[in-house]
Amino acid sequence: MDGFCSQGESLSVPWLPDKGISRCFLQTVGSSVAASWLLLIGTIQIIASRKKLAKTMWRRSLPGKTWIKVQLAIPILMCLSNVIDVVLDFVLTNPRSIHGYLILSKTLYAVAWLFTVVLLVHERNRVTPLRRRHGVALLGFYGIALIFSLLAFAGWSNRAWFWLHVFEYDRDGGYGSYRVHLIDAVLYCVDLVGLVVAFLMALASPTYRVAARKAMMSVNADEEANNEDVEATKKDATPTSPADRSTFHDLWKKCKQIFPYVWPKRSCILQLAVLLCILFLVAGRVMNVFTPIFYKEIVDALGSAPTNTSSYFNVKLGGAAYSIPFPWRLILAYVSMRFVQGAGSMGVLNSLRSLTWISVQQYTSRTVQVDLFKHLHNLSLRWHLGRKTGEVLRVMDRGTQSINNLLTYVLFNIAPTIVDIVIAIVYFIVAFNLWFGLIVFVTMTLYLVATIVITEWRTSYRRGMNQLDNETRQKAVDSLLNFETVKYYNAENYEVNRFQKSLLEYQVHERKSLASLVVLNSMQNLIITVGLLAGCLLCAKEVSDGARTVGDFVLFITYVLQLYQPLNWFGTYYRMIQQAFIDMENMFDLLAQSQEVKDIPNAPSLRTSHAGVVFDNVSFAYDPVKPVLKGVSFEAKPGQTIALVGPSGSGKSTIIRLLFRFYNLPPSGGAILIDDQDISRVTQSSLRQAIGVVPQDTVLFNDTIRYNVRYGNAKATDEEVESASGAADIHEKILTLPEGYKTVVGERGLKLSGGEKQRVAIARTILKSPAIVLLDEATSALDTRTERNIQASLAKICAGRTSIVVAHRLSTIIHADQILVLSDGLVVERGRHSDLLAMKGIYAEMWDEQLKAANSEEKE
Repeated sequence: MDGFCSQGESLSVPWLPDKGISRCFLQTVGSSVAASWLLLIGTIQIIASRKKLAKTMWRRSLPGKTWIKVQLAIPILMCLSNVIDVVLDFVLTNPRSIHGYLILSKTLYAVAWLFTVVLLVHERNRVTPLRRRHGVALLGFYGIALIFSLLAFAGWSNRAWFWLHVFEYDRDGGYGSYRVHLIDAVLYCVDLVGLVVAFLMALASPTYRVAARKAMMSVNADEEANNEDVEATKKDATPTSPADRSTFHDLWKKCKQIFPYVWPKRSCILQLAVLLCILFLVAGRVMNVFTPIFYKEIVDALGSAPTNTSSYFNVKLGGAAYSIPFPWRLILAYVSMRFVQGAGSMGVLNSLRSLTWISVQQYTSRTVQVDLFKHLHNLSLRWHLGRKTGEVLRVMDRGTQSINNLLTYVLFNIAPTIVDIVIAIVYFIVAFNLWFGLIVFVTMTLYLVATIVITEWRTSYRRGMNQLDNETRQKAVDSLLNFETVKYYNAENYEVNRFQKSLLEYQVHERKSLASLVVLNSMQNLIITVGLLAGCLLCAKEVSDGARTVGDFVLFITYVLQLYQPLNWFGTYYRMIQQAFIDMENMFDLLAQSQEVKDIPNAPSLRTSHAGVVFDNVSFAYDPVKPVLKGVSFEAKPGQTIALVGPSGSGKSTIIRLLFRFYNLPPSGGAILIDDQDISRVTQSSLRQAIGVVPQDTVLFNDTIRYNVRYGNAKATDEEVESASGAADIHEKILTLPEGYKTVVGERGLKLSGGEKQRVAIARTILKSPAIVLLDEATSALDTRTERNIQASLAKICAGRTSIVVAHRLSTIIHADQILVLSDGLVVERGRHSDLLAMKGIYAEMWDEQLKAANSEEKE
């Protein structure tokens, strides 16, 4: 063996003048660091995982066989590549001419890749509750090996490598040496490709996550069999629990959901704006490199004797003349670059980028809000009955803002910072030496790793803050919406205490979050300070030795401080990105809510000629255990009025909701027909356009009376609005108000009386001019006199239209063409008023009871 290093190389000299990086140094250090990391951390990981709760999985239960085979094949291929390289060196060349560093590095890598196979199998066969991705041993090994492999390009001009020998005949080594270099080049490319593929697959590792979920399901199943009382707790402790999973869970899925809002497909102008913003970012990276360089040149020029008399700056002090070198061209270039580069958001490039991004940001914000708002309106009544309005609005606001924040931080803060770090490492290696690049690399790596690890630790606190914030806002909104109820029951102090308790719980999580932030900032400051100290000491020593100029020291300080300035904000940016993902989780959950009632593909519009309604053996249940309707059948012929009566819970309002298609009938639940058309086969829009509803509890928008009446037909003129109000017998009342039709009705119409709200609802239904009218106990909440006054208005709206009336007071439906008496989801009686009285059944009993109640009220 011809020495450990080749001629002219040494382990103590990593960078060779005019040759680039030393192959002996790079391969020795790279293989030693990578193999040591994998063997040490991997062994610790195996030992630690055996002591934790884990589940051994049989090979037949592992999913994704192809993916696993590829992941296992790559390390085996890489191991063979290193062994083949050494063997061919012995076969094709003189064994004595092989250097020791080649044998050492190839042997270490071969052993490391074999251990990688062991670690991969172990990670998949033993799954812990807290780990769902590859451990730091594998990821670190792949990353370190890849970095050192890429650093080999810095030795392009070094003849110890194979770069130059594959393009020219090696006169000293002969054709045999040429073949060795060619094989080295091929094997290097194989290793590089294998490293990249292995690293990317390790980052993705979808089958590992599936295996983790299956293993944990098996673990939970075993534990629940022993103790059923802890089922809920174990469910929350699984890796798939939202509270424990990483913020970047399903990152690719979230990115795919966000991308359509970032890249406007239908607007070439906005696409150009995005490209311009990227161009400004690239220009900014160039400025960040050259600005410190020009600063160095100015310092060196001012510190040396001038060689060009035109660059002198002559001054007289005390009668004596002095000539000072004046590099005005460099100063002008430096100041111009500083003006373009700016500081923070004050530079020309940042200003242009911010100005260009405004239109893209507005497009994103508008599109997200509109899509989410549309999605919420498309959700079923079942979902809206269980929603919390305050929480939904809070989720919408935070989710929309989080997307804008995410785009801003990733595109204009995180990505440029990462690029600047990579450029800085390469620049210091090329312009200074490997040690400077290594200092910057280690400092940046430690900083980023510490930031990510500590921030991930803080995630649970932030997620808890969000949850408690939602609950606090929801309680506040509910309390204010029910202001009258709070007053009725003298519950102001109760509501205040309830709100205060929620705030105290929120502040507990907030305190933990802020305290952990102090820990993060302290750690970041320590890492940056140590790295800066090491670099400054090394650079100052080389300046003292005469190897570098003062300008080089200034360049190092300026460049590093310029790099650290945005890096100081990296933790904040990362936290903001993490917070944005957390905030988006709830919004994505809203978007993931399935639309229960959907139109079938290519559904036709409803055609109403006579508007006859048929219920054919309709059965329905909100809860499968408790059916609401049990085979209800009836027919409302065109122009007829059908009345539904019966005790509470008998299914009257459910019939109205099914006809309006708030819910879909189950496959065996019968059919609802309008003019012989199944309403489940037509579009919801056309169906609801043909139906007008006057509900029991009329809720108005907090707007003017004219707006609320016109809501029945947004295209109606003022004359049509007033005509509909006259038909509802409220026009004269509106004119007596100080502002007339411009009167604002207040939150949910609370400024109007019950009768006035009902008349407004009747007016807008008249304005809609539907073919079918549904009255869902429209007068049950009114007094008898008001009810009698509104009956005339209801008669006008029902005239000539098919009507279905849910009635509480039987006196309001005595003229109905058919009355259906429902009990326990069944039609137990049907007929006209007189016919039902003659039956002396349930209807007759209800009629007698209401007559007695009416007589009692008159006597009082």
